[in-house]
Amino acid sequence: MGRDDLGMGWIERARGAAGPIYLALADALEAAVRGGELQPGDRLPPQRTVAERLGVDFTTVTRAYGLARERGLLEGAVGRGSFVRARTDDDEVGLVDLSMNLPPPPDGVSLAELLAETTGSILRRADVATLMAYHPGAGTASQRAAGAAWCAPVIGDVPPERMLVAAGAQAALAATLATLCRQGDAVACEPLIYPGLKTSARQLGLHLVPCAADSEGPEPDAFEALCRAGPPAAVYLTPAMQNPTATTMGEARRRRIVEIAERHGVWIIEDDPYSRLLDAPSPALAALAPERTVHIATTAKTLSPGLRIAFVAAPEAVAGRLAEGLRGFSLMASPLAAAVLTRWIREGQAEAILAGVRAEARARRALAAEILPQAVGEATSLHVWASAPSGLGGERLRAAAAARGLSLMPAEAFAVGDAWPNGLRISLGAPRSRAVLGKALTATAALLREAA
Repeated sequence: MGRDDLGMGWIERARGAAGPIYLALADALEAAVRGGELQPGDRLPPQRTVAERLGVDFTTVTRAYGLARERGLLEGAVGRGSFVRARTDDDEVGLVDLSMNLPPPPDGVSLAELLAETTGSILRRADVATLMAYHPGAGTASQRAAGAAWCAPVIGDVPPERMLVAAGAQAALAATLATLCRQGDAVACEPLIYPGLKTSARQLGLHLVPCAADSEGPEPDAFEALCRAGPPAAVYLTPAMQNPTATTMGEARRRRIVEIAERHGVWIIEDDPYSRLLDAPSPALAALAPERTVHIATTAKTLSPGLRIAFVAAPEAVAGRLAEGLRGFSLMASPLAAAVLTRWIREGQAEAILAGVRAEARARRALAAEILPQAVGEATSLHVWASAPSGLGGERLRAAAAARGLSLMPAEAFAVGDAWPNGLRISLGAPRSRAVLGKALTATAALLREAA
């Protein structure tokens, strides 16, 4: 049975909100459900109690609860009250999320069971006090060796002493920028990029310079011209299934970009969350220019974002300074999460999870190809890119998407400079099931047709 008459925190957040109080109350309820403050089966306070608490009419609360039911948040039982509705495989609470780039649940693998088994084994064998203490450095020897093994299919053999363990890709990216660049330096990138780069560059006082790109990423001639005009300190690249445009560099393009960077003394920051999802990835930039490239490989997109572990392959010349930078930005990766991931890599479970994620990603991408044939993306991509009319963006896009029960990311969120193609990054992994994803993609296709 659910908890009776929960606290009023979510109700208080509706007080004083702009606009109709019934709408603010329904929005506060939805936020509480999405944020986990309210759980399926929880019984809500009686409507009269809520009305008295807020000093509003009973009918206002009735209207708010009714709207929450329309959104699929509540269910009622005669004589018992209103309860938070349980989610099903074909149901999403609130907006269906096509904005967050998450890996889908791995096909044929129970992460919950595997995590419980692995953590239990670790805690039975390890000294918990040591495990949960502060750990200096950027990973233990065994963790670095595991990182080298995980990245080997893409970057080849890397000595473990050049492999660092970071608390996620964002911390690794910030530490890399701080290590390779000085305040005021320029960093070259594509016109549409991962928003986390924009955040870190702004915080570090770096200037992002967009380089013209095509269906394979940065155009070599444009990158050459940019370097001749005044070489940037670094170039930021995502060569496999780029975020957000989903483009992938061929090997010839990779070699050309690397040659230009090496000739002009430009550091390469290779953000590579997705290569291991490909059936046959091209050699990483770090494999082509190991002494010029910092390679960041998060496991958040291939295994689980909850691990918050990224592996960083660093050139020998900067590995020590980068390890210090990582410590300054995030102190250390979670020892328990790092121990779990190390065990999974060493014993083969990580490859099984990866295969499951890849299989589910392939099925979802095929579904997207049926509903949105114009969208760009590899066969195992976690997201696709769809062009959109110039007038469909920003608040107009968000409002149009919300009206269809969707959460989408406009091009503006990824844009650098003034010249960039308009479109939508459509993430395929967050919906709980293919059925939910299919309905959301159908609604997205309708939105694009109507805006054309």
